[in-house]
Amino acid sequence: MTDLKEKHPADIAEQLAEMDEKERDISFLLLGNKKTEVFSYFDDQTKEEVVKGLGDNELAKLINNMNPDDRTGLFENFPDELIKHLVNLLNESERNIALNLIGYEKDSIARLMTPHYIQARSNWTVEKVLNQIKRFGKKAETLNFIYVVDENNKLIDDLRIGELLMAELDTKISDLMDYDFIGIRTNLNIEDAFNTFDKYDRSALPIITDNGTLVGIVTFDDILDKIKERDTEDIQKFGGVEGLELSYTKTPLLELVRKRAGWLIILFIGEMLTASAMGYFDAEIEKAVVLALFVPLIISSGGNSGSQAASLIIRAMALRELRLKDWWYVMRKEILSGLLLGTILGTIGFIRIFVWQETGIYDYGPFWLWVGLSVSVSLLFIVLWGTLSGSLIPFALKKLGLDPATASAPFVATLVDVTGLIIYFSVAAMFLSGKLL
Repeated sequence: MTDLKEKHPADIAEQLAEMDEKERDISFLLLGNKKTEVFSYFDDQTKEEVVKGLGDNELAKLINNMNPDDRTGLFENFPDELIKHLVNLLNESERNIALNLIGYEKDSIARLMTPHYIQARSNWTVEKVLNQIKRFGKKAETLNFIYVVDENNKLIDDLRIGELLMAELDTKISDLMDYDFIGIRTNLNIEDAFNTFDKYDRSALPIITDNGTLVGIVTFDDILDKIKERDTEDIQKFGGVEGLELSYTKTPLLELVRKRAGWLIILFIGEMLTASAMGYFDAEIEKAVVLALFVPLIISSGGNSGSQAASLIIRAMALRELRLKDWWYVMRKEILSGLLLGTILGTIGFIRIFVWQETGIYDYGPFWLWVGLSVSVSLLFIVLWGTLSGSLIPFALKKLGLDPATASAPFVATLVDVTGLIIYFSVAAMFLSGKLL
């Protein structure tokens, strides 16, 4: 255990998580003052298991020593009964902080803030602020910035710690102020707050109410954790899976099946329409069996182009590169992209048929030229349709207030599969009418 205590808390948490439950709980109790730090590195399921395995005295010490933002995240993922029990174990001061944070909307930046920071008044001297840091700095989330407030606790400026360290001890804080600061409103959603962090390249930002009152700060690492959760959920959705609450390794088998079955059933029903579409053109296929040879080529090209476009647009939306108003710009760009990509694939398809026919690898019959044209022109229109569908469906979902990531690759591919067959056989009928058909 001595060797374990000397490791970084993240490494300790990783090692404990690999133990069986009884051994892990005993080892955790022996960590002493490192318990709170190590606990923050556990995943949600392990946290719940550890909490349930602790007695009330140990549990009270643990949650009272936790950072308020970490504790709020803990409460978000716990059952209601367990939350009530934990809140009752908090001392009066920490309970008020916890209840205040829980009161904010789930996706608001205020849910991630901590009230532990260093604030000062404009009439203080640098020496007084440094003394304040010595008294309260140990509990502060970060010491990179000092937040200056007026008598009503309204934020009026923030100062980098470096400015104070370079100034004379008798310098007034007001002499260092420029009243230029960046603050985030309590009701701002986490994603927009992340963009603010990114724009101004800050490690911490103050959280203020609508009237400018300073209520807490949020550090970049807390924001990053939430963005990681969001991106993970989007990637899972894009693969045609409902977002997992736990990691893949921690998700029970039946829960994993449930999360995947819904989309698979929807996509399976959608693919049934592909069979229906082929059945509709059964007479054409019977007369020109050669057309069936290119069905896999046709539908895969359309699905692939649609999935590509959806991937690019959804990521651009997530990075705020594209907004709803940009749909017309995207449509114009994807029309050109679709035409060029379709021309490239159509040309390759025609060359393939030409080479196979001329070398005797396969005989497509006396009308091979028209078969080649049917395939190449179909590829042009199907790839164009795929790129347009994949790029515009996310905009439609966003307009309806839905998550654009729902326009998953399998969903777009299935849509283009069905419509692609209709395009293919319609083009073939046009070129081969009076010949093979």
